[in-house]
Amino acid sequence: MVIFPNAKLNLGLFVAGKRPDGYHNIHTILYPIPVHDALEVIHSPNGKFSFSNSGIPVDVPQNDNLVVKAWRLLRRDFDLSPVHMHLHKSIPMGAGLGGGSADAACVIKLLNQIFKLDLQASQMEAYAAQLGMDCPFFIGNVPALATERGDRLSKFDVNLAGKFLVLVKPDCHVSTRNAYAGINPVAPTTDLVEAIKTPVDHWRASIKNDFEPTVFKACPGIKKIKDDLYNLGAKFALMSGSGSAVYGIFDEAVDLKDHFAGKFYFSCRI
Repeated sequence: MVIFPNAKLNLGLFVAGKRPDGYHNIHTILYPIPVHDALEVIHSPNGKFSFSNSGIPVDVPQNDNLVVKAWRLLRRDFDLSPVHMHLHKSIPMGAGLGGGSADAACVIKLLNQIFKLDLQASQMEAYAAQLGMDCPFFIGNVPALATERGDRLSKFDVNLAGKFLVLVKPDCHVSTRNAYAGINPVAPTTDLVEAIKTPVDHWRASIKNDFEPTVFKACPGIKKIKDDLYNLGAKFALMSGSGSAVYGIFDEAVDLKDHFAGKFYFSCRI
């Protein structure tokens, strides 16, 4: 079986405070976008588990890959026969787009189908939460308000119909750990739920990403992309997650590939 894990954007991201467990409380709205990897899971032809990958190189040992971890997580609780998995990476890594989390969540969904485990969405989300904070979102894969560690999800209606998305990622990898290290958490002064209900061209004044100051200082090229998107007509632009991808939301279709030559570039009608 083949599935196409998709990326996400953060429509605002406020880091509200440090938790006793060492994590942070956040407020963000997660929004799925049609940038896809491809993942195939089949019964093993030789009775042994195997994993292969193509596309963007995945620079982690196989045992540390989230799709392999997802397989092992479910095999711990269920009698699963060996499988072969192939992952083709197209979603950039170190971009704040949740590609690895999406891949892991889709492994859980595929295994649930292939082996007829009859897991409900809430059960799959509980497994996904053991793999990463973004992973549960990709089980339901609909716009959601994410709070607490980012794993408390509430479906949220965001209407971007008819808008045009431009997504740009420079050749710069951002460490989530380092991004958090530069944060001084404070309670947000903006009610994200109310702010997101206003017209998109009002978002610039109130919807922020608390990681931007630290990340922009470390990688000034990311800030330049955001500034360029605004100068080129974006109604709203923001870095996604802890970076390094930046997106712009436009009223009309634009073709900015030449302007951002040499960088990952994606655009679509939302």
